[in-house]
Amino acid sequence: MMSPARQNAASDSFSEIATVRIELRHIDPLIWRQVEVPTSITLKVLHDIIQAVMGWFDYHLWEFAVGKQRYGLPMDDDWGTEPCIAAGKARLRDVLKPRKTIIDYTYDFGDGWEHRLTVTDVRAGQPGVSYPRYIGGERNGPPEDCGGIPGFYELLEAIADPTHPDPAHLKEWAGDDAFPIKCAPGHIANRRNAAKARLAKKK
Repeated sequence: MMSPARQNAASDSFSEIATVRIELRHIDPLIWRQVEVPTSITLKVLHDIIQAVMGWFDYHLWEFAVGKQRYGLPMDDDWGTEPCIAAGKARLRDVLKPRKTIIDYTYDFGDGWEHRLTVTDVRAGQPGVSYPRYIGGERNGPPEDCGGIPGFYELLEAIADPTHPDPAHLKEWAGDDAFPIKCAPGHIANRRNAAKARLAKKK
């Protein structure tokens, strides 16, 4: 049975949040999102949040890097690189630095979507507010398997081309994901609220 001191610490960790700005690198104009997340989440859950707000579908491998340390899915072989820590076993609060933390996140090693996360403003969350929550952002993310940045630019050019034979199909593929992006973090927050309720019952 969890001791009262550990229960209180676990409960308190649910209320600490941070602001995370997510930028898709090497894209012009910039594609970005901003979310508020609990610092108690694992990096695997942070991955889930990024997937949700960027409009990805988690079809491919991914990895975080904080300095030289890598975090991702457990692998049988690290291919001669620095060992990768399982993202489900590392919490965001464990990698935070004072004032600001930079985290690199790569999704789909084929298309090579590189993201830069800037984590700031660690503070107590507002009572009655569910986290994670979407704060803002600009522009749809690229669709899955579009060929990386060159393929994405070609897709945008084709959509803008009035002579293209099937612009409606291309627009559907590119997607209009504003509404799901805003709602998706709420589903993760609902799961966390259920866990918090279970924790409170044990106290």
